[in-house]
Amino acid sequence: MNRFIANQTPCGLTRREYLWQVGGGFAGLALADLLQAETSSTSPLAAKQGHFPAKAKHCVFLFMNGGPSQVDTFDPKPLLTKHDGQPYTGDAKVGSNGRPIGRLMASPFEFTKHGESGLEISSLYPQLALHADELCVIRSMHADTAAHASGCLQMNTGSIFIGRPSLGSWLSYGLGTSNQNLPGFVVMTDPRGGPIGSASNWSAGYMPAAYQGTLFRGTGSPLLDLATPEGTTDKTQRRSLDLLKSLNEEHLRQRPEESELAARIESYELAFRMQTEATEVVDLSRETASTLEMYGINNPQTADFGRKCLITCRLIERGVRFIQLYSGGGHIEDTWDGHTDCITNHKTHAGETDQPIAALIADLKQRGLWQETLLVWGGEFGRTPTSEGIGKPGRDHDWHGFTMWLAGAGVKGGQAIGATDDLGFAAVENRCHVSDLHATILHLMGLDYTRLTFPHLGLDQRLTGVEERHLVAEALR
Repeated sequence: MNRFIANQTPCGLTRREYLWQVGGGFAGLALADLLQAETSSTSPLAAKQGHFPAKAKHCVFLFMNGGPSQVDTFDPKPLLTKHDGQPYTGDAKVGSNGRPIGRLMASPFEFTKHGESGLEISSLYPQLALHADELCVIRSMHADTAAHASGCLQMNTGSIFIGRPSLGSWLSYGLGTSNQNLPGFVVMTDPRGGPIGSASNWSAGYMPAAYQGTLFRGTGSPLLDLATPEGTTDKTQRRSLDLLKSLNEEHLRQRPEESELAARIESYELAFRMQTEATEVVDLSRETASTLEMYGINNPQTADFGRKCLITCRLIERGVRFIQLYSGGGHIEDTWDGHTDCITNHKTHAGETDQPIAALIADLKQRGLWQETLLVWGGEFGRTPTSEGIGKPGRDHDWHGFTMWLAGAGVKGGQAIGATDDLGFAAVENRCHVSDLHATILHLMGLDYTRLTFPHLGLDQRLTGVEERHLVAEALR
């Protein structure tokens, strides 16, 4: 009979050595699981490396739905003032939908120089003008359509046709998100309604549905039906979700191409994780009174957009990749679509957004997020330098030349790039197509627009389409 050495186990180790190695093994199992979760996550929104080091980690698109007038905001035209009321004699014969061109109409808003750069901004944006040295104004934008629905689609997806992935979807696909408890792509619309085309503006198109935008509400629960049913414990809900996930995954194995089903499975898990964090992010009760005042949340005129801008700042703090805020919803005067009275229209909508946007810039700076956040401002197109008739202070759609601006991470502020003609009708200098703007945004986020592709219908599709595009190099720092 073999005799054991004192204090030694059958495996040849002492009891102390055995317990030490077994204990280390259990700890190793946990560590391996954590490492696997970090390095080989199967989530489609797992954080990914870009093609090169990014200037910006987050992007905020401030979408002025309806088309803000360039000649009343960021593109002053002295000759338009000189020839106010005179007939238009240019090449365009009719406006959008056959509307009359009308007569030249000077801007009623005074332009003044601001900041060390002397950037000219109209009186519509007095508080934003305090940040003039941060703004890179592109005065030579142009698009391919005069209609709101197709214009919004082009600005959001690069195409005038429904079915293409949106800019936020491309960023989610290319970069993922650093916070798995919140969506990577959040949209907040105007309480008066969403843009024409609705969810097609934040759709994932032919990509897996997991990359589409998530619509947030500005008050209460950010999503409908997010709260746990009364009387249901976390343990009970977790067991129900595990069973549901098991059944759905079995169903998915037989239908591996069903991206909608895969996204639905992931959405249940994301909703469970969001119940705490998403509800907390829209709860502004912990913000200081001075912060609420800065955003204009106590003022009925600025309260809605101010709340959305503050929520945006909180989402960025928590790692959300792309956030889009809409100013203006519904139709005509409820948006920036100032056909009848562009003066009153723009006073209303600029008045709702000026203070909140300025506050967002200041708040991002004080929270240390400015150098990693890109801001984009603009609408689907601009407005004509002419009225729609004698005595009618409305302006028609202008897709031939309009203005947008960039600010924040990687952007060279305090400058205006490109130009429209002397009256502000068409882009004539350093013309910038919508897809050139998209290419520049992707670049600032660390993505090469020629290499960011998705296979569909036998082609490697791109956000910027098949035509050659150009970065707005002058905008880059």
